[in-house]
Amino acid sequence: MDVGLITLCIFLGLFAVMAIGFPVAFSLLLVSVIGIIIWINPASLSLIPSTLFVSSTKDYFIALPTFIFMSTVLQYSGIGSSLYDMFYKWFGGIRGGLAMATTAAATVIAAITGSGSTAPVTLGLIAYPEMQKRGYDKDIMIGCITSGGCLGPLIPPSITMILVAAFGYLSIGKLFIAGVFPGLITALFFILYIGFVCWRHPEKGPAVPKEERASLKEKLASLRGAILPIVLIFLVLGLIYTGVSTPSEAGGVGAFGAILCAAFYRNLTLKNMKDALYTALRINAMVFWIIIGGSCFSSLLGITGVNDFIAKMTMGLTGNKWVIFGIMMFIIILLGMFMDSTPIVIITMPIFIPIARALGFDELWFGLVVTMGLLIGFITPPFGLAMFYFKGVGIPGVSMADIYRACIPFVFVMMAAWILVMIFPSIATWLPSMMITKGG
Repeated sequence: MDVGLITLCIFLGLFAVMAIGFPVAFSLLLVSVIGIIIWINPASLSLIPSTLFVSSTKDYFIALPTFIFMSTVLQYSGIGSSLYDMFYKWFGGIRGGLAMATTAAATVIAAITGSGSTAPVTLGLIAYPEMQKRGYDKDIMIGCITSGGCLGPLIPPSITMILVAAFGYLSIGKLFIAGVFPGLITALFFILYIGFVCWRHPEKGPAVPKEERASLKEKLASLRGAILPIVLIFLVLGLIYTGVSTPSEAGGVGAFGAILCAAFYRNLTLKNMKDALYTALRINAMVFWIIIGGSCFSSLLGITGVNDFIAKMTMGLTGNKWVIFGIMMFIIILLGMFMDSTPIVIITMPIFIPIARALGFDELWFGLVVTMGLLIGFITPPFGLAMFYFKGVGIPGVSMADIYRACIPFVFVMMAAWILVMIFPSIATWLPSMMITKGG
């Protein structure tokens, strides 16, 4: 059978199975099994168990359980409320300060959890009522919470980055470090946008009245509630950057440090640890099943020649590498509007990385740009996941139409940061070029 027809059948089959509500992991596995039987031979089904074992024991993925456990322990330690309280006291006295504080808190929560789901839920419960009480504009309130939640996959340590590195054959440690400046710049752009809007329209983000503002003593005291998690993140990234440890070893240090943080804040209770362990186990099981399914699917694409076919077809569309690059980024954003980032990474990276390599793009920069593109999908209608996480909080008077409207300006702000990294690749590549690596 013609490779083009095989390609069409594989992807139509995959999207059809997913469209009827079949879980992503098992959709990938099902299409892989059927594809092997039809286009290779039934005897080759032995590839499935071997792929299952190899993919689940790769060095890339050893870091996943430790970082996931680290994030769940910190999540159940009540760190989110402490972080918001700190930024609230420091930023509350300026126009739009509470929204800026929300974005700053979301940035740190993103670095702690590596997930795009925690900040919209946590800050939706904590920050939204406080801003609402102060008379903030609804669009600003919703936009700063949902957009801040998108920073999780970009600011290291990030679960999504581990997957991008694994399926793109990149260094996890270097990709982590590459995300530092782009992540901080994106957060800064959000804060500047909020500041500009509230400067032009003070009624959209009034400052906290002088009599209610925190004193210097209270501001300094609030640092106690957030300093340890921030130090822990710097410690984990520092160990990777200096080459003292591999990403998986640093993840182990981070997990142990998270337990110490929970104990210091007197949240190391049996219930919290049970909840953290259960959540970590559930997330690990979900992620690894997707990894296994994605690895089998990638093997099918490689054996049937689909990867080479798509690469040659894409390269043949035009001689301009930037047009090809634009097509790949458009696909990333388009898929991000309808799918979670994990299956997008698994499906696209094995195809896109060889194309990027052939076009002469820096692979580390390309992996980082793909990660940023995934973030845009998090708050892009109709199915941006951060919007649905926020909607799930159940805030009265907030409809999906409100969330869609509020997110649109922040999508353009995020795109501005994305384009800046495209124009100036050194924003992503300079810091990794200076680091010492020890594996991973």
